[in-house]
Amino acid sequence: MRFLTAGESHGPKLIGIIEGLPAGVAIRQDVIDESLGRRQKGPGRGGRMAIEQDRVQILSGVRGGVSTGAPITLEIENRDFANWSQIMAVGEEADLESRKVAAPRPGHADLTGALKYRTDVRNILERASARETAMRVAVGSVARQLLSALGVNIRGRVLSVGDVRVKAAESPGLWEDVQASEWAMGDPEAERAANELVSEARAKGESLGGVIEIQALKVPPGLGSHVQWDRKLDGRLAQAVLSVQAMKGVEFGLGFEAGTRFGSQVHDPIDYRPGVGFRRMSNHAGGIEGGMSNGESIILRAVMKPIPTLYHPLPTVHLETKKKLTASVERSDVCAVPAARVVLEHVVAWTLTEAVLEKFPADSFAELQAAWDNYQAYLKSV
Repeated sequence: MRFLTAGESHGPKLIGIIEGLPAGVAIRQDVIDESLGRRQKGPGRGGRMAIEQDRVQILSGVRGGVSTGAPITLEIENRDFANWSQIMAVGEEADLESRKVAAPRPGHADLTGALKYRTDVRNILERASARETAMRVAVGSVARQLLSALGVNIRGRVLSVGDVRVKAAESPGLWEDVQASEWAMGDPEAERAANELVSEARAKGESLGGVIEIQALKVPPGLGSHVQWDRKLDGRLAQAVLSVQAMKGVEFGLGFEAGTRFGSQVHDPIDYRPGVGFRRMSNHAGGIEGGMSNGESIILRAVMKPIPTLYHPLPTVHLETKKKLTASVERSDVCAVPAARVVLEHVVAWTLTEAVLEKFPADSFAELQAAWDNYQAYLKSV
C-alpha cells in the first residue's frame, strides 16, 4: 500500500492518491471531514483557518460507500486560491513578482530549498507548508477506518505547550476530557495556563511548540520485523512522525528516561494466562520490542518546535543583494500543537495499516478479516 500527495499551499487543490487498499473496506466521507475539521481547530490557529473549511471529495476507488480495490483519489479545495489565482497560475500569465520572497525565513525550508532546486523561494514554501498535512489527514483517515473495522483504536493528546505541562494522569475519564477540550490536554489547569501563554506569545509576535502523545490500542503482536533495518515498526513510525512539519524528536514508551534507569526498571516482565496468551506486566517499551509490536498499546511521543514564522522576524540575508535584513512574514499560527496531534494520529494510522497489510496480505477486506481473526485465535491458544 502506498500514497502520493500533490498541491501547493495557495494552489487550487490538494490531491491524494492511495493504491493498495483492499476492496470491501467501508469508507465514510463524513468521517474524513470530521478529522479534517479537528485539524483546523485550536486556540493558537491563525487567519487561514477562518478561510478554509476543509472537505474531501472522493473521486475514484470508492463505490456505494466501499473501496473497490482500485486507486482512491482524494481532493481538497483550497478556498484561499481565489486570492492567489494570478500569483499561482500555471501558465505564463502568472504574477511572479508581487509575492516574491527574497528574504528566506529562519527555521523554514526557504533557503535550503532555493539553493537545492535553484528556484524562487515561493516555489519552496508553497509545497513545504504544513497545509500539505490536510491531505495526509484525509489519507490517514481512510487507513484509520480500516484499522477501526479490525478493532484497533488510535488516540492522541497534548502533553505540553511551551513550558506548560499536563498533570492529569491516566484515569477512566481522561480521554473523554481530552476529546472535549480544544487543547486536547484533559487538564483544565494546564489548559488555562496554555491560553495565557498563547496570549503572551501572540502579543510578542512569538510562537510555541509542545509535546504530543499518540496511543494505538489493541494492536496485535508481530507487526513489523526484526529481520531488516527498514522493516522495524518503531523505525517506520518514527520516520512517519518526523516527516510531519516541525517535528524534531520522537520516543517510545519510557523513551529518553530509559537511559536514566537500571535495566530491571526498564524492561517489561512477561506473563501468561490461559485463553488470553502472553502479555507484558508493564509497558515501558511502548508496545514495540525488536522492531515488532508486542501486543501492548503502542505509545509514542513527539516534540514539535515552535512554528518558525514569527511576526517579529529574525535576521536573515537577501538572496540577491546579500544585504542583511529581517525575514519576510507569511500568515501563520501562534501555536498548532493540538492540530498537529490530529496529523500525527493519522500518519500513525497509515503506517500501522501498511504493517497490517504486510502481515496479512489481502485483496479484499473479507480475506483480511478472516486472517486477522485466525491470528487472534492462534495468539490465545499458544
